[in-house]
Amino acid sequence: EGFVTQRDGRYVLPLKADFKGRVKGIIHDQSASGATIFVEPISVVELNNAWKSLQLAETQEINRILANLTRQVAEQSRFIAATVQALAELDLIFAKARFAEAIAATAPTLHPPDALPADTPRLDLRAARHPLLPAETVVPIDLWLAPETSMLVITGPNTGGKTVTLKTAGLLALMAQSGLHIPAAEGSQLMVFDAIFADIGDEQSLEQSLSTFSAHMNNIVSILNRCTPQSLVIFDELGAGTDPIEGAALAHAILNRLLAEKVTTLVATHFAELKAFAYTTPGVQNASMAFDVETLSPTFKLQIGIPGNSNAFAIAERLGLSGDILQQAQSLVDDETRETESMLAQIKADLDAAHMERLRVEEERAEAEYYRQKIEDRLANVENEGKEILKRARREAQKELDAVRAQLREIRREARKARSAEKPTGGKAPEHILKSLQTRLEKMEAEVQSPPVAAPQRPVKPLKVGQKVEIPHLNAKGVITALNKDEVEVQLGTFRTTLKRNKLHATAEPPPAETPDAATA
Repeated sequence: EGFVTQRDGRYVLPLKADFKGRVKGIIHDQSASGATIFVEPISVVELNNAWKSLQLAETQEINRILANLTRQVAEQSRFIAATVQALAELDLIFAKARFAEAIAATAPTLHPPDALPADTPRLDLRAARHPLLPAETVVPIDLWLAPETSMLVITGPNTGGKTVTLKTAGLLALMAQSGLHIPAAEGSQLMVFDAIFADIGDEQSLEQSLSTFSAHMNNIVSILNRCTPQSLVIFDELGAGTDPIEGAALAHAILNRLLAEKVTTLVATHFAELKAFAYTTPGVQNASMAFDVETLSPTFKLQIGIPGNSNAFAIAERLGLSGDILQQAQSLVDDETRETESMLAQIKADLDAAHMERLRVEEERAEAEYYRQKIEDRLANVENEGKEILKRARREAQKELDAVRAQLREIRREARKARSAEKPTGGKAPEHILKSLQTRLEKMEAEVQSPPVAAPQRPVKPLKVGQKVEIPHLNAKGVITALNKDEVEVQLGTFRTTLKRNKLHATAEPPPAETPDAATA
């Protein structure tokens, strides 16, 4: 055949087995069928040997060079290891930055446990989102604990978002303490926890013969033995998986233990007893996941301070369950539970009313601030207009002054001509005219150039609530209703405004005398 190939690193010729005696040489191999043999001709043996020797020499040189390079690298290994470590840290930093940009994350404020300000909550997550849920569909939540609170009890129907809320809080706390930005709004802040414990989900095991309740209890016992006041503990459905009465009692006792140790705790539950516990116990706060009974769908919004309902009766009624069945079911609920639910419903109604009232007050305050700003802007415009009028008056007076000066120069020129020609002038002598114009000129110059004389300042009198004051720039009088450091609140008829102290002064009328009771108070 008309080609050369290799076997065992040597050049050979493939020949049909019938022709093996025609070419003298060394047989190195044959094909699988035995029809072809691979022969190294005698004439090329020395060439193959030389080529093989050169290959061995090349391999030795390569090994020598690699050994030399290895030795040089080993001499700089400490610096190379430090460089690799620095590159790994930079890579991690850039990866964190890319991830933060991808999830629209922000940098939270972290507070050490021993330096947490008294008025700062341990946990304050604003518009927080679960980092693994799509940003375009997830509903942000506001999760916070009041400064004097260490425990949050979340209630509400199933599939309402309680578990996702707990997971969001735990994940964001871990992300923040790992140096990651968190998917939440600016202003979010957390305490630095020494450990984060969570009991979420169903951990039942057939291999270990553990029921749901036993699995949860194993986790809870481990958490209670290891947590500290600087830890974050998260429980989902605490006390579930056993008799409801005993489960509620256990949950109550466990929360009491955590509350006594001031452990930051987030717990989700259906037990009405825990709702009442959160309402009546200092340091514990209620929360719920909102649910739209009309559409039978959760809104996934967290409501802090409002206990939730299971809405079982309402949902059953909406789905068409018979009225007599519902009525019988409601009658089977014990009086204490009904009273608790009624009390919690009233609390929710009161909180809703308070929220609406707060919104109304804020709207009125914003409106008052708008009008106050509008008045201040108008006063500033009036002052600017006055300055502009004064500037125009001075410009006009300056023009008149320039005209008088021009006239004076002309009369002086004519007087010089008259004296040089020794011709008497008719009427008033030029000297008289000059003196008259000079006097007029000096008077106008004094009016134009001299600054306006400021009105004499009135002596400053101490201001008191109830004092009558004058407001010169408004040309009005009013009565002081409140005093601040640099500002005074004044009642002007039916209108109330806030002014700087230097914008008003007391009238000659004395302030109302204090009553003997007030004087001795």
